[in-house]
Amino acid sequence: MWQASVFTLYPDMFPGPLGQSMSGTALSKNLWSLEAIDIRDHGLGRHRAVDDTPAGGGPGMVLRADVLANSLDSRLTPDDPRPRLLLSPRGKPLTQALARQWADGPGVILVCGRFEGVDERVIEGRALEEISIGDYILSGGEIAALTLLDACVRLLPGVMGKQESGEDESFEGGLLEYPHYTRPRGWEGRPIPEILLSGDHAKIAAWRRAQSEALTKARRPDLLRERN
Repeated sequence: MWQASVFTLYPDMFPGPLGQSMSGTALSKNLWSLEAIDIRDHGLGRHRAVDDTPAGGGPGMVLRADVLANSLDSRLTPDDPRPRLLLSPRGKPLTQALARQWADGPGVILVCGRFEGVDERVIEGRALEEISIGDYILSGGEIAALTLLDACVRLLPGVMGKQESGEDESFEGGLLEYPHYTRPRGWEGRPIPEILLSGDHAKIAAWRRAQSEALTKARRPDLLRERN
């Protein structure tokens, strides 16, 4: 079974939307498992403090290395093969290729950052790999963790109805996905492109490829540069 462990200050945020739709059905069928571990269980003192002021001064607070390390060590073994991922705006970008790589493995360990950041020493000391879902700032890593998990879980065997559904999508081939149409044949004066009604599968495939390339060139030229 594919296993996800999430270390967070807000365990009640999980499974959240992952308890619905395909991922929720897969969770109920034990196609994957999810445990949310409360970092604050290892907080210090009567108030279970988990953060402190930044060394060197500055605004905000920093998640303490000792608290987070104790939380991780209490639930993980040194030989756990799953990648240890810290959701962080300074991490390398989450991509479809990474999601597929992790989905093909035993699962993931996710650490949800909070405050101004996490003490660098625990990132180094517990070999945390920083991952970002985009160039913007969230209040914490929980929403990013949900995004990463959704990207992985939908790729697990038995989660989607047809395997092709996961292989013929944006980013899978390094391109954005082509436009989709369905009934009615005409809507507000806008018809379905005739080629999609032709029954000529080779021409349909070529049209979809051309549409994908055109959309990618217009909206995400960086993806084309990466392909070259």
